[in-house]
Amino acid sequence: MHIRYLFLLAVLLCSVCSLSAQRHEQLLETDWKFHKGEASGAASPAFNDAQWESVRIPHDWAIYGPFDRNNDLQNVAITQNLEKQASVKTGRTGGLPYVGVGWYRTRFDADPNKKTTLIFDGAMSEAHVYVNGQEACFWPFGYNSFHCDVTEFLHKDGKDNVLAVRLENRPQSSRWYPGAGLYRNVHLVTTEKVHVPVWGTQITTPHVATDYASVCLRTTLKNVEKEKITVETEILSPDGQKVTSKKNEGRINHGQPFTQNFIVENPQLWSPETPVLYQAVSKIYVDGQLTDTYTTRFGIRSIEFMADKGFFLNGKHRKFQGVCNHHDLGPLGAAINVSALRHQLTLLKDMGCDAIRTAHNMPAPELVSLCDEMGFMMMIEPFDEWDIAKCDNGYHRYFHEWAEKDMVNMLQQYRNHPCVVMWSIGNEVPTQCSAEGYKVAKFLQDICHREDPTRPVTCGMDQVDCVLDNGFAAMLDIPGFNYRAHRYEEAYQRLPQNLVLGSETSSTVSSRGVYKFPAERKADAKYEDHQSSSYDLEYCSWSNIPDIDFALADDHEWTLGQFVWTGFDYLGEPSPYDTDAWPNHSSMFGIIDLASIPKDRYYLYRSVWNKQAETLHILPHWNWEGREGKEVPVFVYTNYPTAELFINGKSYGKQTKNRQTVENRYRLMWPHAIYELGEVKVVAYDEAGTAQAEKTIRTAGKPHHIELVPAQKSLKADGKDLAYVTVRIVDKDGNLCPTDMRLVKFKVKGAGSYKASANGDPTCLDLFHLPQMHAFNGMLTAIVQAGEKNGILELEATAKGLQAGKIQISIK
Repeated sequence: MHIRYLFLLAVLLCSVCSLSAQRHEQLLETDWKFHKGEASGAASPAFNDAQWESVRIPHDWAIYGPFDRNNDLQNVAITQNLEKQASVKTGRTGGLPYVGVGWYRTRFDADPNKKTTLIFDGAMSEAHVYVNGQEACFWPFGYNSFHCDVTEFLHKDGKDNVLAVRLENRPQSSRWYPGAGLYRNVHLVTTEKVHVPVWGTQITTPHVATDYASVCLRTTLKNVEKEKITVETEILSPDGQKVTSKKNEGRINHGQPFTQNFIVENPQLWSPETPVLYQAVSKIYVDGQLTDTYTTRFGIRSIEFMADKGFFLNGKHRKFQGVCNHHDLGPLGAAINVSALRHQLTLLKDMGCDAIRTAHNMPAPELVSLCDEMGFMMMIEPFDEWDIAKCDNGYHRYFHEWAEKDMVNMLQQYRNHPCVVMWSIGNEVPTQCSAEGYKVAKFLQDICHREDPTRPVTCGMDQVDCVLDNGFAAMLDIPGFNYRAHRYEEAYQRLPQNLVLGSETSSTVSSRGVYKFPAERKADAKYEDHQSSSYDLEYCSWSNIPDIDFALADDHEWTLGQFVWTGFDYLGEPSPYDTDAWPNHSSMFGIIDLASIPKDRYYLYRSVWNKQAETLHILPHWNWEGREGKEVPVFVYTNYPTAELFINGKSYGKQTKNRQTVENRYRLMWPHAIYELGEVKVVAYDEAGTAQAEKTIRTAGKPHHIELVPAQKSLKADGKDLAYVTVRIVDKDGNLCPTDMRLVKFKVKGAGSYKASANGDPTCLDLFHLPQMHAFNGMLTAIVQAGEKNGILELEATAKGLQAGKIQISIK
């Protein structure tokens, strides 16, 4: 049976509201007080918080450490990793002190004659929100956005209202580092009585073509009684010009959507290559009086999933070149920062990545907005477990009461972003093999279809036998498989959708700048230094090397592409060193390390995915004292089909990509290269045999100085913007010293401050927030933050025995 899914959509980017007399929104960022631990009476307005720590929101209380194996010991069998017996797991949540209670307090003013709403983009976790001593709302899931109407709790004059939030993270509540505290933004919104509620607009398009698109805007209004309602909407083009408008009048019931239809001629279509966005500016009148102005950004595009044929965006066939990412930002922890997200997405964009899976939870709204703006498709996923536990204190405790509420919030918040092309209802949930699994999955999929009939639903499944036999996979719109690449063909043949999505792939492990001999495929390889090899041939027992997933995408139209585990290393899950193997505290799955430095694997993906750029990358480094005269395999990752290797001028011959092995299809390899101090050069050739590019690496000499390379040359004076500075220890000629591990210290002067540093070493226990960090294989990253005044920020890096490095960054 062939099933065809056609989903057409022009969508809401985010509910960004104009600052008008009717509506006002502000971030509650500053003037917060924080206390770690219980505090009796802290919800009371009279409570004295003078001795509490002053913090700025977003804030992650646990990222400051210290690291300790006892922070997150878990005696478990990880069934999704094919474990059958429990064992002591260390570093599973990063070895950071996220468990416990935390309190936050601040004060705010609000107009007592208007409606006042608080929106929390995420609060980790079990959030109890109090206003002037009264509990205004409770939301248990730390990853979801939620909102509460606090109008009735305000002081009569609206002045000096006390907002208090109690959060609690329980032990064994997560499989990775979840963060702790008010780690996402808090919004204060005031409106007139009749207004558009939170996430109250929805835009769809019944028709999308090059000549015109039909646009349907549904606007929900709150607190409408019997008044005459007028909705006046203008559609603005990406350059801000009015393209069409409509004015409609009528009487509607409270909560009933007000529908308007538009025609946009010659629409500019959203895609990863052309992420263009429109705006719908709606004015709401009640009995002729303006009560609300609401601006919605949206994009116009179509998505289509065709049996046997695959995925089409705006009528063009494409495969997902995606990555999965956890929500933490490495050394910044879980505290959201737009410039950090933008930095991550910029690196992924250059690699050729075009899609993000939010594993395994609702994302920050800033990430979704950036994906709209920068051109990334998204699979948004809410849950890592349903009603059957993975963790003793995981989400299963809340599933039956809260799953629908959490789903509705997620769907209404993100259903109209052009970047979102599908929903995932779960990740490797044990329920997939239960007798009730089909029913639970259908319950969640039906919620998606009810709230958003424009997108398909998938689920990251790992128990192939179960889901093929019990109807679980057949019921989904799109069957998504985590790993199990060798079962794709069987799934395609047995399932009615005639499509297979690699919802999670690869799980190759590597440590940047570390190479192990011999260079060969290995599952669960472990070494005394607790590192993994960057020959990119090591993986976990359930997974595989990247080349296998490349081949599946290239060879079969019915495969939809993949979401690699993971784009970035993240805190926690240090496989294969997760069983009583401290001090490992972070993952090795990332294509990019915890310090946002690309690993060698980055260039393998870039050579396959980024068709617009030249890639020519050599590995390993060429400092192998003690291996003179021995084999040191040389690999080259390039978009060219052929290359020739020279070591100190001696040719080791040409290699051409071929189908002898799956590795040979995507890598050029000289397994018998012999090490000798000196120079390695590679010359790359096109299909016609013409030399097109060359690259050289050299044996580095004695470490001489520190080189600082900023990714951002200037920053906004907003107190939040960040610059990522790559710190390189080099010889006198500028060659990276690839084995140097010395301590580097930082000083920042002028119009900014030091924020954090990281080195990508999963075994290093240096604290991120202190102005010093050991290098890892000659490199690390320092992050500096702009102040709120124009000027110059100066960063100095020093290390024993080296000339210091200095740079200046403009703040304006």
